[in-house]
Amino acid sequence: MSIEVQNLRKTYGSFAAVDGVSTLFPDGQLTSLLGPSGSGKTTLLRLIAGLEQPDAGTASTIRFDGEDVTRIPIGDRRVGFVFQHYALFRHQTVFDNIAFGLSVKPRRERLAREEIRARVHELLGLIQLEGLGNRYPSQLSGGQRQRVALARALAIQPKVLLLDEPFGALDAKVREDLRRWLRRLHDELHITSIFVTHDQDEALEVSDRVVVMHKGRIEQVGTPDEVFHRPATEFVMQFLGQVNVFHGRIEDGRPVFHGEREPTGEPGARMLVRPHDLDISLTPTTPGDLPATVLRVLTAGPRVKVELLDASNHMVLVELGHDRARALGVQPHQSVYLVTRQARVYADTSHEIVDYVI
Repeated sequence: MSIEVQNLRKTYGSFAAVDGVSTLFPDGQLTSLLGPSGSGKTTLLRLIAGLEQPDAGTASTIRFDGEDVTRIPIGDRRVGFVFQHYALFRHQTVFDNIAFGLSVKPRRERLAREEIRARVHELLGLIQLEGLGNRYPSQLSGGQRQRVALARALAIQPKVLLLDEPFGALDAKVREDLRRWLRRLHDELHITSIFVTHDQDEALEVSDRVVVMHKGRIEQVGTPDEVFHRPATEFVMQFLGQVNVFHGRIEDGRPVFHGEREPTGEPGARMLVRPHDLDISLTPTTPGDLPATVLRVLTAGPRVKVELLDASNHMVLVELGHDRARALGVQPHQSVYLVTRQARVYADTSHEIVDYVI
């Protein structure tokens, strides 16, 4: 089932949490709403669920498969909602937690007892917790509790699955395991899903599409590859992963960078470079190479991280392969040059990307 929102607006006093958002969530895809705290992603999710209502008197509309559900109550929207903190009933077993949505339906819509039991056992197998139906939430790990919360949301066979930072309360290793598990589960079920997160790696790993939000508006919509490698705005580039920023100025219509901030009164330019798109040279190779001084060389991990100071005394991070780092042999306090392989350049005059040959 596809979900379309148009001109969606939700304000709290003078604060616009969602400010005229329009986008489409395609049928059967897992879409992440990604952005910093306060960007409006959870409010947008709650509007889609029916937990919040758009501002009255606006042209805000929410459609499920073309049907306008903007003013339809949450109970009639057939959405499954998974919260960050599980929201399981502590006094009920895992089995009863999963069966809850089925057992509280009106009698004319309720499945027979044996059908409910079969559905719950099917879901226990789906979330890989067979044999744990008689346990209580306190007897489960955090990752197991979150899987039970997901099974409870799926029990009612929702049209759409909404997940509000479902792994936010878990440690890093459990998060990694669960997001891989969620992706495999989605590939099996193909239910339209919207996943709220502020974790860039999480969004890029689990999603078919990513909606990047900032200050209540959408900055970019695209595949994980598109938003990471072809960011539409400076905000998207800086938010998605580590970025080095070099300041320069516009001369004769072209950006120039010497590692120093732009002089007052002249149009400024910023060159944004990811750490893996920088290399280090012991001698200058082109006029565009920037001088820097090595601070630390961190060799633990799959990549060698080199921390440096540029000519403006700003921190720069470079990531190198171990073979390349050994060949260079750089040491703290050594003077070197930064070589840019790929960058995005933004100018104050237009706030657009300026074509710039490195």
